Amino acid sequence: MLGFVAFLLCVAAASAEIMPMTGFNLDEMKGKWHIVGFATNANWFVSHKSSMKMGKAILEPTADGDLDITYTNLNADGSCWTMTHLAKKTDIPGRFVFHSQRWGNNNDLRVVDAKSDEFALVHTIKTKDGSSYILNKLYGRSPDVSDDLKKRFQKFSLDTGVDPENIVILPPNGEC
Repeated sequence: MLGFVAFLLCVAAASAEIMPMTGFNLDEMKGKWHIVGFATNANWFVSHKSSMKMGKAILEPTADGDLDITYTNLNADGSCWTMTHLAKKTDIPGRFVFHSQRWGNNNDLRVVDAKSDEFALVHTIKTKDGSSYILNKLYGRSPDVSDDLKKRFQKFSLDTGVDPENIVILPPNGEC
């Protein structure tokens, strides 16, 4: 627990300037989202980005104000990859924290902007073994988002320190 508290303090200091949107409404996030854009400064991404395709995120608010997140992606062999997290609310609406058992990292997730029937821009700081990296995602209610939203996602990612070659709009993929 002490490690998780230290993680939160480090993340708060490192990313205090990236705040969740004002007027965040958890209930409006509910439902299926397509993961249209992906941007990160993580080293692993360089060797994986060419094979990545659009996945889905199912967001389900809990009665306590937390957020159940289920990610799915159709693999090339037709099987489904699934990962689920319970993101715990913080004192700041639109900001959630969780530990990923699968990847062994702590996550500080912020919904930076959203229009519930169209898109959501999500900024996550991931920390493992004392080092952190950024992961930005552009969610769309449909797999097709406007060019303006794609440009906005790219600009936001550049502004948060992601190199241009590590910002991708993912190609469509089948459903699980």
